[in-house]
Amino acid sequence: MLEDGQEPNKHLKFSNDSLGVATLVDRLNNLISLYKPTTLKIGVESTNLYWWHLFELLSSNNSGLTLKPELYLINPNRISSYRKSFSNLPKTDPTDSWFIAEVVRIGRLKPNHPYDLRYAPLQRLTRFRFQLVESLIKEKNRALNLIFLKFSSYADKSNNPFSDIFGKTSSALIEHFTPDEIANTNIEDLVRFISKSSKNHISEEDILKCIEILNDLSKKAYRLNPKLLDTVNVTLTMTLENIRYFESQIKKIDKVIEREFSAFPEKQILSLVKGLGPVLAAGITAEIGDISKFKSDKKLASYAGLVWKKHQSGNYESEDTPLTRSGNEYLRYYLVESANCLRMHNAEYSEYYNRKYHEVRTHQHKRAMVLTARKLVRLVFALLSRSQNLLGRS
Repeated sequence: MLEDGQEPNKHLKFSNDSLGVATLVDRLNNLISLYKPTTLKIGVESTNLYWWHLFELLSSNNSGLTLKPELYLINPNRISSYRKSFSNLPKTDPTDSWFIAEVVRIGRLKPNHPYDLRYAPLQRLTRFRFQLVESLIKEKNRALNLIFLKFSSYADKSNNPFSDIFGKTSSALIEHFTPDEIANTNIEDLVRFISKSSKNHISEEDILKCIEILNDLSKKAYRLNPKLLDTVNVTLTMTLENIRYFESQIKKIDKVIEREFSAFPEKQILSLVKGLGPVLAAGITAEIGDISKFKSDKKLASYAGLVWKKHQSGNYESEDTPLTRSGNEYLRYYLVESANCLRMHNAEYSEYYNRKYHEVRTHQHKRAMVLTARKLVRLVFALLSRSQNLLGRS
């Protein structure tokens, strides 16, 4: 597409491999020779990782292009939003590429910085960890549904006798007992079972308190139809096995992330913040890369999607300003998770979280959490910038 929106050639289809890119480069060089443009802009939709090799080849000095391109990696949501302005156009490959080109031409985008491959291995690890955590959350939600079917009152975390409903002792108990079985099992047998499941980590006094609560919960619980009991038991057992598997995988990947993160001594300053360990610091580092790309903490917050949409018209301004959620979801995740750890282990952030929590009556926790994450962005920007400056001087 030319600068005025005219299309100088028919659509070109090429395979997403090295031979296909060679075909694309040849065609682009012919167009460059014919039209003598001053800039070459190439937009790619960030669908999964199908853009990765193409982007890397086109950005390299060995791409074969006679004009160095400006590369734009575009969020599919941006293309989708623009498409809504043209409701009559069909959904085809040619129109998809036309929308991408049009967004690059008029979208006031900034070209992507050359990717620093030093961070690529760490980013793959931390993003994989993010996906493991998402899978773990899904399995836990599924397990809670099944626990409610089998032992409805036990699924209420506020009344559960164990601090972690998915802990070893709690999981063993819910796998092996129904409400009726707890009510009909003598106390000595329950004490032995809980003591064995906890590997004697729970005192007998605390076990007796647990049993008292469990008996009370068994009285309140719905009784599951016997026809469903075997099915629920099998699916619950398998779901709890999945939870244990994902938890073990997360522990393994955490060790690998810590080892990979040790290769960035200038970034270790983040993990020294009280309440912020090496894994979360690595997740933040992997997504930010070189902090010099960002002129201020506001730019960094915008990149993470920790900014709020204003809704104003005339003298009216809405108090409800939703989070944009249009930035880097991985960076936003690690910042929010870090903020959650800081509010529990760092007095300054705990005080800030509580203050923001009590400012409103709705969305209290979510609002306070993202505001705490936004406060953390300022600290991250300051620490990484200072570390970068000290490294430059040395």
